[in-house]
Amino acid sequence: MELFNKSGVLVSAVLVSIGALIACQAQEDAIPSPTVIEAAAMQIGPAGQPAAERRLQEWADQGSPVAQRELALRYLSHPDKRREAMQLFERAASAGDAQAAVGLVGMAHDAGTSRVGSAGSALNAGRVLKEAATANYVAH
Repeated sequence: MELFNKSGVLVSAVLVSIGALIACQAQEDAIPSPTVIEAAAMQIGPAGQPAAERRLQEWADQGSPVAQRELALRYLSHPDKRREAMQLFERAASAGDAQAAVGLVGMAHDAGTSRVGSAGSALNAGRVLKEAATANYVAH
Protein backbone atom coordinates (compact mmCIF):
# COMPACT_ATOMS: atom_id res chain seq x y z
CA MET A 1 0.00 0.00 0.00
CA GLU A 2 2.84 2.36 0.81
CA LEU A 3 4.37 1.78 -2.65
CA PHE A 4 1.07 2.78 -4.28
CA ASN A 5 0.97 6.02 -2.28
CA LYS A 6 4.53 6.90 -3.30
CA SER A 7 3.74 6.14 -6.95
CA GLY A 8 0.58 8.20 -6.74
CA VAL A 9 2.52 11.14 -5.34
CA LEU A 10 5.12 10.77 -8.09
CA VAL A 11 2.49 10.65 -10.82
CA SER A 12 0.72 13.66 -9.30
CA ALA A 13 3.98 15.61 -9.14
CA VAL A 14 4.72 14.82 -12.80
CA LEU A 15 1.22 15.91 -13.86
CA VAL A 16 1.50 19.15 -11.91
CA SER A 17 4.91 19.82 -13.50
CA ILE A 18 3.50 19.21 -16.98
CA GLY A 19 0.61 21.57 -16.24
CA ALA A 20 3.04 24.25 -15.07
CA LEU A 21 5.10 23.90 -18.25
CA ILE A 22 1.99 24.22 -20.39
CA ALA A 23 0.96 27.34 -18.45
CA CYS A 24 4.42 28.86 -18.94
CA GLN A 25 4.26 28.18 -22.68
CA ALA A 26 0.83 29.79 -22.88
CA GLN A 27 2.17 32.88 -21.11
CA GLU A 28 5.06 33.14 -23.57
CA ASP A 29 2.57 33.14 -26.46
CA ALA A 30 0.45 35.89 -24.88
CA ILE A 31 0.70 39.39 -26.24
CA PRO A 32 2.58 41.60 -23.77
CA SER A 33 1.49 45.06 -22.67
CA PRO A 34 1.89 48.02 -25.07
CA THR A 35 4.77 49.32 -22.93
CA VAL A 36 6.70 46.07 -23.37
CA ILE A 37 6.05 46.06 -27.12
CA GLU A 38 7.21 49.66 -27.50
CA ALA A 39 10.34 48.92 -25.45
CA ALA A 40 11.09 45.93 -27.68
CA ALA A 41 10.65 48.13 -30.76
CA MET A 42 13.08 50.67 -29.33
CA GLN A 43 15.69 47.93 -28.96
CA ILE A 44 15.62 47.20 -32.68
CA GLY A 45 17.29 50.51 -33.46
CA PRO A 46 18.47 51.68 -36.88
CA ALA A 47 20.89 48.77 -37.37
CA GLY A 48 18.12 46.28 -36.69
CA GLN A 49 18.01 43.20 -34.54
CA PRO A 50 16.46 40.27 -36.40
CA ALA A 51 15.29 38.45 -33.25
CA ALA A 52 13.51 41.52 -31.86
CA GLU A 53 11.94 42.29 -35.23
CA ARG A 54 10.71 38.69 -35.55
CA ARG A 55 9.12 38.91 -32.10
CA LEU A 56 7.45 42.19 -33.08
CA GLN A 57 6.17 40.46 -36.24
CA GLU A 58 4.76 37.60 -34.14
CA TRP A 59 2.87 40.01 -31.90
CA ALA A 60 1.58 41.89 -34.94
CA ASP A 61 0.38 38.61 -36.47
CA GLN A 62 -1.36 37.79 -33.17
CA GLY A 63 -3.36 41.01 -33.58
CA SER A 64 -1.58 43.55 -31.37
CA PRO A 65 -2.32 47.02 -32.78
CA VAL A 66 0.72 48.44 -30.98
CA ALA A 67 3.02 45.82 -32.53
CA GLN A 68 1.44 46.46 -35.94
CA ARG A 69 2.08 50.20 -35.57
CA GLU A 70 5.65 49.75 -34.35
CA LEU A 71 6.45 47.32 -37.14
CA ALA A 72 4.94 49.72 -39.68
CA LEU A 73 7.15 52.50 -38.32
CA ARG A 74 10.20 50.24 -38.82
CA TYR A 75 9.13 49.49 -42.38
CA LEU A 76 8.86 53.17 -43.32
CA SER A 77 12.63 53.39 -43.65
CA HIS A 78 12.62 50.54 -46.22
CA PRO A 79 11.17 51.66 -49.56
CA ASP A 80 10.45 48.05 -50.55
CA LYS A 81 8.29 47.56 -47.43
CA ARG A 82 6.13 50.69 -47.67
CA ARG A 83 3.10 48.71 -48.88
CA GLU A 84 3.42 46.40 -45.85
CA ALA A 85 3.77 49.47 -43.62
CA MET A 86 0.52 50.91 -44.97
CA GLN A 87 -1.29 47.59 -44.44
CA LEU A 88 -0.01 47.37 -40.86
CA PHE A 89 -1.02 50.98 -40.17
CA GLU A 90 -4.49 50.23 -41.57
CA ARG A 91 -4.92 47.13 -39.39
CA ALA A 92 -3.74 48.94 -36.26
CA ALA A 93 -5.83 52.03 -36.96
CA SER A 94 -8.92 49.90 -37.61
CA ALA A 95 -8.32 48.31 -34.20
CA GLY A 96 -8.39 51.76 -32.59
CA ASP A 97 -4.72 52.77 -32.46
CA ALA A 98 -4.82 56.54 -33.00
CA GLN A 99 -1.05 56.81 -33.53
CA ALA A 100 -1.31 54.28 -36.36
CA ALA A 101 -4.13 56.33 -37.89
CA VAL A 102 -1.88 59.39 -37.83
CA GLY A 103 0.87 57.35 -39.52
CA LEU A 104 -1.62 56.18 -42.14
CA VAL A 105 -2.75 59.72 -42.86
CA GLY A 106 0.90 60.80 -43.11
CA MET A 107 1.61 58.05 -45.62
CA ALA A 108 -1.48 59.00 -47.63
CA HIS A 109 -0.42 62.64 -47.56
CA ASP A 110 3.08 61.73 -48.73
CA ALA A 111 1.62 59.62 -51.52
CA GLY A 112 -0.72 62.47 -52.48
CA THR A 113 2.13 64.95 -52.79
CA SER A 114 4.23 62.56 -54.85
CA ARG A 115 1.55 61.55 -57.37
CA VAL A 116 -1.74 62.79 -58.74
CA GLY A 117 -4.99 60.89 -58.27
CA SER A 118 -4.56 59.57 -54.74
CA ALA A 119 -7.56 61.42 -53.32
CA GLY A 120 -9.16 58.03 -52.65
CA SER A 121 -6.23 57.06 -50.43
CA ALA A 122 -6.48 60.30 -48.49
CA LEU A 123 -10.23 59.84 -48.05
CA ASN A 124 -9.74 56.25 -46.93
CA ALA A 125 -7.03 57.35 -44.48
CA GLY A 126 -9.31 60.09 -43.16
CA ARG A 127 -12.10 57.55 -42.63
CA VAL A 128 -9.78 55.22 -40.73
CA LEU A 129 -8.53 58.13 -38.62
CA LYS A 130 -12.10 59.06 -37.74
CA GLU A 131 -12.93 55.44 -36.85
CA ALA A 132 -9.80 55.14 -34.69
CA ALA A 133 -10.57 58.36 -32.86
CA THR A 134 -14.14 57.20 -32.24
CA ALA A 135 -12.96 53.78 -31.03
CA ASN A 136 -10.49 55.40 -28.63
CA TYR A 137 -13.13 57.80 -27.36
CA VAL A 138 -15.65 55.02 -26.76
CA ALA A 139 -13.07 52.66 -25.18
CA HIS A 140 -11.97 55.17 -22.56
